[in-house]
Formats: sequence, C-alpha cells, structure tokens
Amino acid sequence: MTKKKRPLEKSRMHARNPHLGRYDFDALKEALPALSAFVRPNKFGDESIEFANPDAVKTLNRALLKSYYDIDFWEIPDGYLSPPIPGRADYIHHIADLLCTNHFGRIPTGPTTTCLDIGVGASCVYPIIGNKTYGWKFIGSDIDQVSLESAQKIVKENATLKGKVEFRWQTDPKDILYGIIRKEERIDVSICNPPFHASAEEAQVGTMRKLNNLNKERVTQPVRNFGGQSNELWCEGGEKRFLKDMIRESKKFPETCFWYSTLVSKQSNVRSAEGYLRGAKATEVRVIPMGQGNKTSRIVAWTFLDKGQQKEWMDQKKHREKEEQRRNIS
Repeated sequence: MTKKKRPLEKSRMHARNPHLGRYDFDALKEALPALSAFVRPNKFGDESIEFANPDAVKTLNRALLKSYYDIDFWEIPDGYLSPPIPGRADYIHHIADLLCTNHFGRIPTGPTTTCLDIGVGASCVYPIIGNKTYGWKFIGSDIDQVSLESAQKIVKENATLKGKVEFRWQTDPKDILYGIIRKEERIDVSICNPPFHASAEEAQVGTMRKLNNLNKERVTQPVRNFGGQSNELWCEGGEKRFLKDMIRESKKFPETCFWYSTLVSKQSNVRSAEGYLRGAKATEVRVIPMGQGNKTSRIVAWTFLDKGQQKEWMDQKKHREKEEQRRNIS
C-alpha cells in the first residue's frame, strides 16, 4: 500500500505558531521519555498517539510544554481539562497581532503588558504560552478553587513563571468580570475560552460525537480525551448566554481593559455577539477567524475606548515601557 502523503502544516494555523507543522515525536520523546509508551504508527505509517486516550493526550501536552515552553512540572487533577496546546497557542498569537494594531506597529512584549485569562483552568496553559512567547504578565481567574490550586502549583514549581501570574477566585459563579477586575487597574487584553454547551447532556453528546470520529469502533461510554469538569464544558444558556453576560459586564469597566476578547465556536453566536456589542455601544469590534484542521472558531474582540482614550492609554504604556527598560539596564 502506498503511504498517503500528509500536509506539512496544520491548515489555517497562525504563521508564528511553533506547532504549525506535524508533531516531531522524536524531539518530544527526547524531551519527555514517558511519551514513548503512547507513541505508535497510525494507519498511514506515521508516528502518532491515540487521541481518544486521555492519558496519551495529557502526556503529549507535558512533552509539548517541556519542549517548547520550558515547563518542567505540569500536573492537573484527574478529570480536569487538558487542552490542546496548538489551538491555545493560536489564540495567543492572534491576540498579539490584535495588540500590535494599537502599539506603534509592533507586538508588545515584556511585563508592561497585562493579560486577563478568564477561566484560567487547572492547566494554566494560556499564561504559560503568553509569558514564554511574549513575556506578558497574567491575571488568571476561575470559579473552581481546585483549578486555581492546580494552576498556582504549576507556577510555583516552574521558576520561569514565578511572579508573573496572579490568581483571583471568582466567588460568584454567575459573574464573569464582577469581583475580578478593579476599575483603577489597567489590563491590556482579556482572553476567554467559554463553556460551549448549554447542559451536561449536550456536552456528553458532543463528547460522544468526537470520540466516535476518533475511534474505529462505535463508542457507547463517554471518556473525555481532553477531560473537563462541568463548569469547563457547559453553563446555563450555553455560549450565547455567556457572551451576552460577558459583554454586559464589560460595559461596566469601559476604561479598565483596552481589548476584551473571547473565543466563539458557533458562527450564529458571532452574529448575536455583534448585536449585543452594538447595544453596548462598543467603539470597535473585531472578528478574527482561526482554525485547526477541520475545526473552525473565531475570536470576537471589542473595546469601549474612543480614539483619544486609546492614544492616552498608549502614551502611558510607552512611558511604562521606557521605565522598564531603564530598570533592566541599571
């Protein structure tokens, strides 16, 4: 049988994403020898893992984080979300491009840029990628204390992250921004990967569909290959309701965060979000397409700052960057 040719790149991923090509399993196994137990040839004769196996996925993530982001310790509680690293990196790189448009034509780097990760999760993946790649500082919020404890341990056990991520517990699960951000602080951008489903039953159907696509035999018992607790996978009203609530709350902090952003899985929900943002009188809205393989999603980003406020924000940021440079030189 002739070996089927594979594309060299994962289609539609960001050009700066280091995971753009196929996984280099030789390098990953060298970085984390434990991965070898899960690597075997697929039907095309290529080295791969069984993506329907949660342990294999988690070990692959450990290898990627160690190899690309200098993370020596990465452990998450059983059953918690172990997100796909390439897709998370894509979001960060698209956000860097968004910040570039209001930053003198260059991507901001270093600790003078602050990113709020809404729903940081037990994995702490967005702060890991954003800090390693661009040097940004992060605030990570979550409604789940176990998730926060896990993320805090990851930061504590990795010297490269110490002092670069602050965690805040959202005590009211009905709130997104209330109780987390403070009107006097300045956050350059917020990111969010909201729960997609409206119920536990809907989430289970989605899991079954995904697993049946990955497996040769039909699956009848759902085992989430990427894990996930209920609050990570679904919320009342689903993604559409979450977007409405987030936009409503962001309107209360128009000068606290320059760009608010969130992933949106369904195109119909993008249209709904645009309608909510018109009602909230956002001054600018961006819809950024992103995709990996056959999966398509979008980033919706918005700001309430007018042009004068944006200029004032950037003038102050430029001053902070110069002060940071002076400290580094001295």
